Amino acid sequence: MSRIFEALQRSESERSGTPLAPVALATELLQVVEREASASAVKNLPAHELAPQDLNETPEDFAENEFAEDDLSKFQSLPVSLPPDSKLVCLTAPESFGAEKFRFLGVRLRQLQHNRPLKKLLITSTIPEEGKSTVSANLATILARRQQPKILLLEGDLRRPSLGKQFGLGKLPGLSEWLQGEPRPIERIYRLEGPNLWFLPAGRPPENPLELMQSGRLSELLNQLSGWFDWIIIDSPPILPLADTSVWARLADGILLVTREGTTKKRTLQRGLQALEQAKFLGAVVNSSTNTDHSNYYQRYGPGVARQVSTIEE
Repeated sequence: MSRIFEALQRSESERSGTPLAPVALATELLQVVEREASASAVKNLPAHELAPQDLNETPEDFAENEFAEDDLSKFQSLPVSLPPDSKLVCLTAPESFGAEKFRFLGVRLRQLQHNRPLKKLLITSTIPEEGKSTVSANLATILARRQQPKILLLEGDLRRPSLGKQFGLGKLPGLSEWLQGEPRPIERIYRLEGPNLWFLPAGRPPENPLELMQSGRLSELLNQLSGWFDWIIIDSPPILPLADTSVWARLADGILLVTREGTTKKRTLQRGLQALEQAKFLGAVVNSSTNTDHSNYYQRYGPGVARQVSTIEE
């Protein structure tokens, strides 16, 4: 509009023969008039027609970052009291061989994160008692020890939660209560002192866990949590007996399958592998291995893991 004004001014000057006023001054005067006119127009608009930007609201990105930081700071902190028979070797024996294996696993996961979207990591197993919860807790602990990242350990087994007991926390309200309640911001996330990670417990086992998980609210929650945390480690139920894991698998970016040496049968493992989405399947972790070779404990990431587990008992 300023350029149009300048052109008209030159035309008038040439027609009348009067000197042309400095262009910069004319442009400045026009800009002042435009700003005053714009402010007057906004002032006279009805309140319901004002756009958010007219109300001088905080930019969206800045508001989200501030909200995430404020929200994490408001979560309750809890001290960890490990039981004498704790299997969290990354806390009880950080220099042990087992802790070293988890550090190795953490390194490989961080390498993968550079090459593909990987934030929501699902830890599952084919059957119960293969150690998936222990692996989840140790992995979350080891990830939290590097450069102060924000790690969330999410207890996704609503039927048989066990992570609270492993950290000596007892029974805590959490995901189950949130899914059954009225829509509201999540509040039952706890910051664990010592491990320096956040924990969302499963809460009280509901009567209809699968229905709650399929309500649609879980997906919205995971999207929100992804903006707050660098890693979300999800401890889910086993694959074969229940359909709950299929819900978590759809929401996860990657899946690790835990097996136990001497417990997992080859046929059962193959069925579990077939039930997983291969594009998200990262690899298998062999629990309770008596072999100290890296290739046995940590099979490998990527497709084809089923071909590398032939040593597991038939």
